[in-house]
Amino acid sequence: MNRIPLVDLAAAHAEVAEEVEAGFKRILAETAFVGGAEVAAFEQEYAAFSGVEHCVGVANGTDALELALRAVGVGPGAEVILPANTFIATAEAVARAGARVVLVDCMPDTYLIDVEAALAAVTPATRAIVPVHLYGQLAPVELLRAGLQGRDVAIVEDAAQCQGATRHGRAAGVDGIAATSFYPGKNLGAYGDAGAVVTASPELATTVRTLGSHGGLTKYVHDLVGMNSRLDGLQAVVLRAKLARLAAWNERRRRAAARYTELLAGLEVVRPETLDGNDHVWHIYCVRIPGRRDAVLSQLHAAGIGAAIHYPVPVHRTGAFADIGGSFPNAEAAAPELLSLPIYPQITAAQQDAVVAALAEALR
Repeated sequence: MNRIPLVDLAAAHAEVAEEVEAGFKRILAETAFVGGAEVAAFEQEYAAFSGVEHCVGVANGTDALELALRAVGVGPGAEVILPANTFIATAEAVARAGARVVLVDCMPDTYLIDVEAALAAVTPATRAIVPVHLYGQLAPVELLRAGLQGRDVAIVEDAAQCQGATRHGRAAGVDGIAATSFYPGKNLGAYGDAGAVVTASPELATTVRTLGSHGGLTKYVHDLVGMNSRLDGLQAVVLRAKLARLAAWNERRRRAAARYTELLAGLEVVRPETLDGNDHVWHIYCVRIPGRRDAVLSQLHAAGIGAAIHYPVPVHRTGAFADIGGSFPNAEAAAPELLSLPIYPQITAAQQDAVVAALAEALR
C-alpha cells in the first residue's frame, strides 16, 4: 500500500538536503552552536520576509509566545483573552507568564477568534488579547485593534501556523508583535524545535531578546528574570534554506488547496472558508464531517491516508484548564467534526485523487 502522509517532511528535505549539509559543515567547523552568524542572518531574512523590522529567534513557538506576552507586560494578576479553539500551547504560554487564561468562542465558519466576544470579555484586568492565526490564515486583527482604541490592551498574535500569510497585504506582527513556531511540520519547519518573535518595535525586540537570554544581553549581566530560549545555528541553517523556498512552497499549497476544494464538491463535507482579505497559506486543509468524523478517520487510516485531527478537545475541556469552565458552543460543536487532510508543497495530483477517493468511500 502506498501510504500518503499528513505532511511529507522527507520530500521537503530532499529539496534542501545539499544546502543543509553544506551549512551543517560550516557550523561544525566554526562551532557556532548557539547564536552566531547563521542565526543573525536568518533573523534578518525572516524579518524581511515578514515585512517587519525585527525578528528574534528562540527555542520554540511556546517560548516565543510567552516571551512576547511578557514583553508587553503580561504577568501575575493580568488576564489574557484567547480562543477556545486552539492548540494547548497558546493557553500554556499565558499560564507560564503568570496570567489568567480567559477564553472566548471561535467563529462557526472560519474557526478564528470571535472578535465581538473577545472585545466583550475585556475587563480592567485584561492586559492582552491573543488572536490565533489558525490553519494558515490570519484572524481579523484590525477589528480587534479598532475595538481596543483607548484601552491599554496589547494584541499578541499567535502566528505559529501562518508563515507567509497576509491580511489586506499585511503580515502578522507588522503593527505590533507576533510569535511563531518552526516545529518541523510547519510551513517553515526546522529539524527540531525552534521559534521566533517578530515585531515592528525595537524596544519590544530588545526586551524579548533580553528575556530569552537569561535576562541580559551581556554575559553575567542579568537585568531581568529571564529564561534560556535561543535559536541554535544548526536550526538556522535549515530555516534559511527553507525560507528561500517558502514563497514558492506556499503557492504550491494554495494550488493543492484549490484542487481539494474542487474535488470535494458534492461530498458530504463542509469545505474550509477563507476570510475576505486573507491570503491563505494552507498549513492545514481542514474539512468538517458532522456526526461520523472518527469513523471516517479510521477508514482513511486503514486505506493508508494520513489524515488527522486539529484539535480534538477545546482548551476548557482539557484537564489542564478544566477550572476555566464556561460554554463555547462553536468550538465545542467543531471539535468532534473537524478533519485535516494531507497537504504539503510536494503533494501530487495523484495523491490528492487517492485522498478524495478514500474519503468518498469512507463517507459511503
